[in-house]
Amino acid sequence: MRFVIVTGMSGAGKSTTLKMMEDMGYFCVDNMPIPLMTKLTELLIVPNGEITKIALGLDIRSGQNLRALDQVLDELEKAKIPLEILFLESNDDTLVKRYKETRRNHPLSKGGRIENGIAKERKKIAFLKERADYILDTSRMLTRELRSELNRIFAENKEYKNLYITVLSFGFKYGIPSDADLVFDVRFLPNPYYIDELRPQSGNDKPVRDYVMNNDISKEFLKKLVDMVEFLIPNYVAEGKNQLVIAIGCTGGKHRSVTLANELYERLSVAEKEYGVRKEHRDIEKDAITKAK
Repeated sequence: MRFVIVTGMSGAGKSTTLKMMEDMGYFCVDNMPIPLMTKLTELLIVPNGEITKIALGLDIRSGQNLRALDQVLDELEKAKIPLEILFLESNDDTLVKRYKETRRNHPLSKGGRIENGIAKERKKIAFLKERADYILDTSRMLTRELRSELNRIFAENKEYKNLYITVLSFGFKYGIPSDADLVFDVRFLPNPYYIDELRPQSGNDKPVRDYVMNNDISKEFLKKLVDMVEFLIPNYVAEGKNQLVIAIGCTGGKHRSVTLANELYERLSVAEKEYGVRKEHRDIEKDAITKAK
């Protein structure tokens, strides 16, 4: 028997998650009234029953009853119900953007600013985040990445990676990423921009990669960067951090930063560790777009 409560910030992807878990064979119920949770659990969790996987969606819409959830969870744990809590997180900027794109109001904004509703919600559901077994930050996750992570945890039963790392390349002339935790400037490395045959290419192309990396300074920098990041990761995990954005920048975000981001990503993803890792090249196409205008 597997019993999962899916909760978290409104707009972080709870409905999408429940649909994905339904595809994995879970019996899913969204926005379950909290006073009915104990009774539903008694009905569904029976020895040798047909239903062996359950996912309940709970969020801020439960209103005043939300605080009662703490007591209900205590009672379920005392009854030795195999309970797991998945908390879906997302940063404020992403949540605001999602609400504006869908033209929906936040449940707690009451017609006012979305930011105020998000702030109120964070306070009200903080106790759920503290009790969570899994925290997934969907701020930068693509739909397929979310599906893959859920499948790994709830279908393949693999060990949960409680830290998700994004290695992000960017161009300083387009601004430093606002959500970056660590920022590295690689504008001191050899610049392929000044080589006519390399200028149209990017750090994803082998000639550019070779030009940037075939010197002692680049190799030494990468070695020290990997060493420092691998030192920091266990400490971030111990702190409880669940999302780490490592931003690597050059002037335009097309050559040097892309090359170094790829190299760092490859070294961090060589083995199964206590973290997941993805890469993103934010500005790799912007140079061509700007010139086209």
